[in-house]
Amino acid sequence: TQYSFKEVFGTLVVQKELFDVVAKPLVEDLIHGKNGLLFTYGVTGSGKTYTMTGSPGDGGLLPRCLDMIFNSIGPFQAKRFVFKLDDKNGVDVQCEVDALLERQKRDAMPVAKTPSGKRQIDPEIADMINVQDHCKVEEVDEDNVYSVFVSYIEIYNNYIYDLLEEAPFEPIKPKWNSCNTPVRNGDFIPPQSKILREDQNHNMYVTGCTVVEVKSTEEAFEVFWRGQKKRRIANTQLNQESSRSHSVFIIKLAQAPLDADGDNVLQEKEQITLSQLSLVDLAGSERTHRTKAEGNRLREAGNINQSLMTLRTCIEVLRENQMYGTNKMVPYRDSKLTHLFKNYFDGEGKVRMIVCVNPKAEDYEESLQVMRFAEMTQEVEIARPVDRPLCGLMPGRRFRNQAFREELSRKLEMRRGPINEEIEEQSVSGMFLQNFPPLPACELLDINDDQTIPKLIEVLEKRHKLRQMLLEEFAKNVLAFKTVLQEFDSSVVSKENYFKGRLSEKEKTIAGQKVELERLEKKIKTLEYKIEILEKTATIYEEDKRNLQQELESQSQKLQRQASDKRRLEARFQGVVAETTMKWEKECERRVAAKQLEMQNKLWVKDEKLKQLKAIVTEPKNEKPERPSREKDREKPVQRSVSPSPVPNAPPVRLRHRRSRSAGERWVDHKPPSNLPTETVMQPHVPHAITVAAASEKALAKCDKYMLTHQELASDGEIETKLIKGDVFKTRGGGQAVQFTDIETLKQESPTGRKRRSSPSNPDPPEDAADSEWTDVETRCSVAVEMRAGSALGPGYQHHAQPK
Repeated sequence: TQYSFKEVFGTLVVQKELFDVVAKPLVEDLIHGKNGLLFTYGVTGSGKTYTMTGSPGDGGLLPRCLDMIFNSIGPFQAKRFVFKLDDKNGVDVQCEVDALLERQKRDAMPVAKTPSGKRQIDPEIADMINVQDHCKVEEVDEDNVYSVFVSYIEIYNNYIYDLLEEAPFEPIKPKWNSCNTPVRNGDFIPPQSKILREDQNHNMYVTGCTVVEVKSTEEAFEVFWRGQKKRRIANTQLNQESSRSHSVFIIKLAQAPLDADGDNVLQEKEQITLSQLSLVDLAGSERTHRTKAEGNRLREAGNINQSLMTLRTCIEVLRENQMYGTNKMVPYRDSKLTHLFKNYFDGEGKVRMIVCVNPKAEDYEESLQVMRFAEMTQEVEIARPVDRPLCGLMPGRRFRNQAFREELSRKLEMRRGPINEEIEEQSVSGMFLQNFPPLPACELLDINDDQTIPKLIEVLEKRHKLRQMLLEEFAKNVLAFKTVLQEFDSSVVSKENYFKGRLSEKEKTIAGQKVELERLEKKIKTLEYKIEILEKTATIYEEDKRNLQQELESQSQKLQRQASDKRRLEARFQGVVAETTMKWEKECERRVAAKQLEMQNKLWVKDEKLKQLKAIVTEPKNEKPERPSREKDREKPVQRSVSPSPVPNAPPVRLRHRRSRSAGERWVDHKPPSNLPTETVMQPHVPHAITVAAASEKALAKCDKYMLTHQELASDGEIETKLIKGDVFKTRGGGQAVQFTDIETLKQESPTGRKRRSSPSNPDPPEDAADSEWTDVETRCSVAVEMRAGSALGPGYQHHAQPK
């Protein structure tokens, strides 16, 4: 099996070569204000901690990173406490006075919080940080000041602990030893786990974590070594000192530009850059049946493997989202390790991974898994953040300020004589004043006190004698000074005569040089005139070039605006056309439907009238019988017959379909196979319907209305038809649902016999009269159907009129 990686190092590779290829670009990005993340990943015992820490005499990646940082920013470091980290993963800059007060507070404390770089280094780590390469970043902003902050945490059993936290001794809380059993007299208190939070820039950080400001490689590595001793390791079958937690050493570099004078830090929080380099030593992935872990070791191995599996899952989801364009959620929160570094995978820095492989045959299968995962991580692309904008101040401020201070100190040294004499004179006078005897207490607390005033008189007399002696000494010194001054005046006069002779010689030389200078000045004026002409010509050309460029830019902007306006108008017109087209299409459909309905209603009314006229015309013209009296009706009830059917030669009556109230919509007409035709004149009918014997999802998806025809036997033996109607809705799962809204009942009834109205001319009808003679036009027209054109009522609505 072959696996491909960007770089492959053999077993004899030295730490410097590995550092130059892997970690050096991360340190350069850190100093340039960018974040970085470095993993060491592999099976237990493959050399991850050795790669990160190193060995005595040959430091690993971590001490070399620290050495390169301090070699690069050494002369540009700010004083301690000028930069101050807050509790919300931010950084503030303090003035020199506040920083000085904090330094004085720190010096006044009995025990220093941070290790001092001046004291003796621990011999255990002295060889590991003795890096002789002196590697440094070439391009460092010399007008910035820098401060380095370090913190050290571990992720143990998916909990975060601070390795630099000093646990205080509290006698009230119970104490626990390394075997997790309580003891009475012990100073160890179980550390409290820390919480992950998100700052205002959506970066993850550990709250309450100890952050130490360091000023040298030795100081920083001593802080690391102090936390390394607290890291949880245990003896397993695969490694005598197996790491049972993921350790994260965080290096934060705060930098801010100097002010315009190049003297103090610029007091603007927006100009502060805080970059971070995280060095992660992962715990090894291992199989529990090989380590024969039990109890706590088994639980630790399970948590280690779970966090590494979460890391693999996050990388796989990122790779799948980028390769196939999906938008799956990356499970960063399933593990504290991935949740802490989710910003790096989202594009907040560069990520490097060192895969450590042990060539042991027993680790063959696990090494294959490690290399397969590491090869897959190379396919994940992470966006890089853009560079910070410049502060806008002139570069080279620091060195100009240093040169100014050196010149100022040099001039002060030239004037050191008089200044020192004044200082010596003040010191001499102060010494004489100190030789005076001190005045005793002059308070008279008792009227019988006869010692205070004599003592005061004695002291004043001594002071008077000393004053006389000083005056005499002063007079002698004045005489000596006058003598020296006279000698100095005579020497000055002699030197003045000597200098006058030398001055006359120099004046002759100067006169000759003035002539030469005048010639050169004339030549310079001629050249300046030529230069002025050339500058004017260049200015004219530059002005023409600038005008043409401005005109070109204005024309291009005008074309861009016209093109954008054209695109905007096209989009607007297309939207207006589409909207108008849709509106008129709907309006036309509505008008066509209304016209169709109106024409159908008119046609139906005409058909009804025509049918009635045909029935009147085709009946036999017999003499209208006289309606019997009510008494005869009571005495001799005669059963009425149904209206006779029309003559055989009359055209048959055309069946009328009953229109649905929702004509114009698409219906599903569900008629079961057991449905019987009623063969009545009025039949339910829905136009543009899909008739099915069983409801199907395919038919429901095409329609928005549903009608079920259900038949049952009524109490009088006739067939009763129910039309159950409903609306079809799309469900959230992608299917179809029907909500029933209406039930129409169509009942079939036999017509009852009606008696013919009595007629005054023929009160007694003959007994052998036909059944048709018992019905007349008035009786047959007692039920009428009224319809207006354009009415909302359909043909299925009947109005029962009163008998005339």
